[in-house]
Amino acid sequence: MRCLVINLDRSPDRLAHVSAEFDRIGIAFERVAAVDALRRPDLSQMPMRIEASLPWRLADTEIACLLSHRACWSMIAVGDDTHVAIFEDDIVFATKAGPLLADGGWIPADAGIVKLETAFRRALVGLLGIGAGHGFSATRLHGLHLGCAGYIVSKQTAVALIDATREIGIPADHVLFDPEFQPRPGWSIYQLSPALCAQLQYLEPGADRLPSLIQPDRETRYPVGAEGKRPRRSTAARVKREIGRLLRQLEELRRLRRPSFVPFDHNGKRIRRPHTQRRENTL
Repeated sequence: MRCLVINLDRSPDRLAHVSAEFDRIGIAFERVAAVDALRRPDLSQMPMRIEASLPWRLADTEIACLLSHRACWSMIAVGDDTHVAIFEDDIVFATKAGPLLADGGWIPADAGIVKLETAFRRALVGLLGIGAGHGFSATRLHGLHLGCAGYIVSKQTAVALIDATREIGIPADHVLFDPEFQPRPGWSIYQLSPALCAQLQYLEPGADRLPSLIQPDRETRYPVGAEGKRPRRSTAARVKREIGRLLRQLEELRRLRRPSFVPFDHNGKRIRRPHTQRRENTL
């Protein structure tokens, strides 16, 4: 399978990291030069489409990230491959990732996107999976599971993504994995489990070896209350929320869906929920 890796020209350390990961699993990749926000002062002047549920202007780094992924989609749209894998340069692969990337025959026939990574957050997935071999399975992804550090996209879906992002306004991972903003409601998105890859930041909490290049700008987009603390809910509000959660779970079970933390096999251990989690990252 063709694999594309997004990497900034000024990040040779990240390129060395991801090259070592691909060498470890015996798979070749093509480097795609990322759009660099530091070298594109024009990004702050780009026309922006503001969404009611995302009422802010994207930061320059977020725009650069979207344009970088869009460059990959454009390559796929004009290429001959039916499916192509796209990665960011801070991922770590599962031990058995090589065979799945060597042969895409396991990809479900109706898959527009297959999410390969886990961000160790609860995701709504189908109860029934399709065997992908080597201990992996692909299940339908029905809800929000942000992050776009590793995914497979079909040629047809790449064309739809390009068309949907002609106007800038939605972060790349929301376009891909937020049902509210997907170009075609109800299109087939799968989640690989256990995950094929995860970002290094989740596997080495607190480590700064490959710090996020976008996170500082994104953190200001998610206010959580005064002094960084969430306001305390009343007892009645907590009870109401819990009842609502149980009712939603029953409804999802009826529809053969379940919330799940997508695990990742790393150094002989199965990781489900790291002690330290950060908000969604991309580039």
